[in-house]
Amino acid sequence: MTVTYQPGDPAYFDEADARREMARSFDVCNGCQRCSDLCGVFPSLFERLAQIPEGRADHMTPADQDAIAEQCFHCSLCSIGCPYFSGVSPTGVDPDTLVDFPRLMVRAAAIRHRGGHLAPTERFTSSVINRTALLGGLGVRASGVVNRIIGSQPESMTRRTVAKVTGISAVRLIPPYARQRFSTWFAKRGGPAERRTSGTRRQVTVFPTCTVEYLQPEIGHDLVKVYERNGIDCSLSTAGCCGAPWLHSGDLDRFGAIAAKNVKILAEEIRAGTEIVVPQPTCGMILKQAYLDYVGGDDADLVAAHSFDATEYLWRIAQTENTEIDGESKGGLDLRFEGRIPAQVTYHSACHLRAQGLARTSADLLALTGAKVSVVEQCSGTDGLWGLRRGNEGTAIAMAKALGAALEATGGEILSGDCHLANTAITEVTSQVPQHPLQVLARAYGIHPEP
Repeated sequence: MTVTYQPGDPAYFDEADARREMARSFDVCNGCQRCSDLCGVFPSLFERLAQIPEGRADHMTPADQDAIAEQCFHCSLCSIGCPYFSGVSPTGVDPDTLVDFPRLMVRAAAIRHRGGHLAPTERFTSSVINRTALLGGLGVRASGVVNRIIGSQPESMTRRTVAKVTGISAVRLIPPYARQRFSTWFAKRGGPAERRTSGTRRQVTVFPTCTVEYLQPEIGHDLVKVYERNGIDCSLSTAGCCGAPWLHSGDLDRFGAIAAKNVKILAEEIRAGTEIVVPQPTCGMILKQAYLDYVGGDDADLVAAHSFDATEYLWRIAQTENTEIDGESKGGLDLRFEGRIPAQVTYHSACHLRAQGLARTSADLLALTGAKVSVVEQCSGTDGLWGLRRGNEGTAIAMAKALGAALEATGGEILSGDCHLANTAITEVTSQVPQHPLQVLARAYGIHPEP
């Protein structure tokens, strides 16, 4: 048995070896059961093992193992607080009991993908919906038609046809495409050289993500304006889609090619004198963690060290540089809020921020405006594209409804969350439209949305 999570290791794609490692890890998890209420993976695992003589995971069949792995939507929350998580090198723990469940599930997905264990429909679905940049470009160019199609009534003939063609659920609320790409807006507006002022203190490169580029460019608009308000010039990265859908569906060949290209581009941008800021949690986590795991090398180290969630970057400035002189904030984040400040904000902490240790960063940033901020840490059941796939609706919608109920129970004036896909799921079950924290911050500064 080889405990490896590096695709370059000869044992990584050895199916027998991987299944022995799954059995070992499943036994460790069954002996702990701390994650029993985290998601559907662990209750299903514990239930199956309870039906096996002596509860031994090495008696599970490959089909049993695959049934467990297929339920994982790669939220990575099982690494948080895990007493056996190898990523934090816990002291006093037998090395033979250390596990890394998130990366084990990626390895399991990769084994199924390369070994031909995926159903043809699942493989086809991945080949379609994982091409987020291609679909995004087409979606923006034909947004009028595309948005009418995906905005059709759930279970309508139109939506059922889309589901058959693409594998996207016929009942989920699908975020519409924008009429103009973020990069188009950015280019028309003029780059930092044209807009630089004497107050400029820093330069960053925005990695917009497919979400902001094609679906919600308004987040990018407010990011740039809030950053400029704080003396931060923004350039636009030339790197493409982070590749997360390919990683999570187990196609490590495609992910590796995308990741290697992006790492090279991002490293060059960093060496030119900027930091990388990312306005979506999943993509930020890919840059900071997955590129280290699946590309590695000096450039990947550089990218990980200089990439920040977009609110994390601002919060670091507020924490390390804000001082008060004569009652005014000097040298750090601008704390002069002259616009609309909600009395109470209910903030949803996205899974991939929590997995990075950034559960409250955006909430703490919003609290600087004077708003009272309540934080809800609960999964939306979306996690990338998993929750939008046909066949995953039951689990995903149930989780979204539980989250929606928790958010509404706080009684916040507005809802806010960093993950646009999670926000879409919240809208689906509550009819309320959450705002990205940077949008809330922009309104507090008195910055108006683009017409």
